[in-house]
Amino acid sequence: MSAVVDRPPVKSEPAPGRWAAPPRPTWEEEPARAGLAAKGVVLGFACFAILFPLWIVIVTSLSPKQTIDETGGLVVIPKGITFVAYHELLSGGQVQRATLVSLGVTTVGTLFSMTVSVLCAYGLSRVGSLGHRWILMTLLATMFFGAGLIPTYLLVQSLGLTDTYLALILPSAVSVFNILVLRGFFMGISPELIDSARIDGAGDWRVLWTIVMPLSRAVLAVIALFYAVGYWSAWFNASIYLTDQNKMPLQNVMIQLVQKQQRPVGLATQINTGQLSPLAIQMAVMVLALLPVAILSPFVQRHFKKGMLTGAVKG
Repeated sequence: MSAVVDRPPVKSEPAPGRWAAPPRPTWEEEPARAGLAAKGVVLGFACFAILFPLWIVIVTSLSPKQTIDETGGLVVIPKGITFVAYHELLSGGQVQRATLVSLGVTTVGTLFSMTVSVLCAYGLSRVGSLGHRWILMTLLATMFFGAGLIPTYLLVQSLGLTDTYLALILPSAVSVFNILVLRGFFMGISPELIDSARIDGAGDWRVLWTIVMPLSRAVLAVIALFYAVGYWSAWFNASIYLTDQNKMPLQNVMIQLVQKQQRPVGLATQINTGQLSPLAIQMAVMVLALLPVAILSPFVQRHFKKGMLTGAVKG
């Protein structure tokens, strides 16, 4: 009687090309050394193209008048450092007043815009709220159809806002795009959290303040940065709504100094007598205009990616 030998089952191999994994896309392959080197060169060139003009502006603003006169203009290699231009700009006069105006408008405008945007976005994120659909459609319509410059100016004039700081805030206080971004984030918050808070007796204000806003720090930081940069860099509203030079923000004063070659109030005598270089004054004003954004951006950078990807991925 012959013994039966157990043999391991033979696995059938798939036909070539039938069940094989699809090839990976080119951008998912491991880059070669030549590719990495090329990317490093391109990235380095881009950084140089961005940082080199900034370097020239900063060095020129810190250079003495003698160095600027010797180079005949912008300074690339510093030969001595002085803070005379910054000291004179911030010791009183037109530039200091314009800087305070820009800081005040940016702070108040950002707080006002964030308050209105958060409240509007939270109301629109609650499906079934009063007038939800019609308000949303009206806001979307404003993204495609605008009244135009002349009706807006006539409205601001009829409200008596010309030559006031409110004219720098109210015409551009709310961005529908930012409201939609906030609304998408609020709608992504787990409904179970809100329902459990309502069971405990929390109202809409308590839910917004204690649950929704703490969970939305990333998107709130990004939207606040958008509003702050917009207010700080704005110059068009001041150019058409303001005639009082004492109320002009820093950006408009910088345009007067750099493009129109005007002398700042309070420093004209020192520039005419040769004590200060007008080019150093211009570069110092440009540095003052860039400084707040450069300081705030690193603190918001860690929230930027998460905030901007809000609503991009479903599931």
